[in-house]
Amino acid sequence: MALSAADVRVARMPPDLVPSAALAEPSAVESAVLASAASPGEPITRTRLLGAEHTRLVAGPDHSAVPLRLSDPGVASLLSPGARVDVVAADPHEVVARSAVVLAVRAEGSARDGPVVLLALQGDSATRVASVALERPVGVTLR
Repeated sequence: MALSAADVRVARMPPDLVPSAALAEPSAVESAVLASAASPGEPITRTRLLGAEHTRLVAGPDHSAVPLRLSDPGVASLLSPGARVDVVAADPHEVVARSAVVLAVRAEGSARDGPVVLLALQGDSATRVASVALERPVGVTLR
């Protein structure tokens, strides 16, 4: 889920405890996604965020983002931004893409539809995954 300035607060800390890449302004997190879970009160640093510019670093400029719903919606809760997965399809069983990068997991949606997982895939793999996901159920294996 994308962050907004309302999701964070500025806290005063002793200077020797402030990480060098710590963000000082709430607006710095606007539209970024945490690379992994954060605890309440934890300083947020540039290296913990996946924004548009960060996504390119993780995924690469030759990647495309593909949204999809997994056949088992519960699996999405095991995923977090930055994780790598292989995309598999059913009937016939096949690995459709390898080493996709999870960009985001959006929990919005009905319980029937399940969350949307946004993956970064290289080249033609993105088109193939999007196409296969329209035709048959897909899942992921965690790397």
